[in-house]
Amino acid sequence: MFASTKLAITYCILALIATAANIGTQDLVIRTYSGSFDILISVIAGTGVGLVAKYALDKRYIFSFRARSVAHNTRTFALYTVMGLATTAIFWGVEFGFHRIFETKEMRYLGGVIGLSIGYLTKYHLDKHYVFRTEIG
Repeated sequence: MFASTKLAITYCILALIATAANIGTQDLVIRTYSGSFDILISVIAGTGVGLVAKYALDKRYIFSFRARSVAHNTRTFALYTVMGLATTAIFWGVEFGFHRIFETKEMRYLGGVIGLSIGYLTKYHLDKHYVFRTEIG
């Protein structure tokens, strides 16, 4: 198997895990809180959980990143988060768009999955070129 094919398959599997963490967190929040801004709060919580999960998985299994120190890891995570702002806008735009158009949680979650898929593809390239560039040769 080509190394690039193995990397693509691994990345897809890890993206599915992070997506499940994100959408699962959203669903958990919605099931436990039904007050003001419940959907927004659930999406923010899911985004946070998904971000941390994706960073942990990407740095180890995709980019073989080893931080030199806690400060180095913190700077790398901060840059990873900044690179994720644009992709988060894509993800949120699609998810909230589906929510607005279809008005069901199932379609909102489908929009979230589609938005995350587009965002993760974009984020891989940003991370490869800007976040983990020195660690991947």
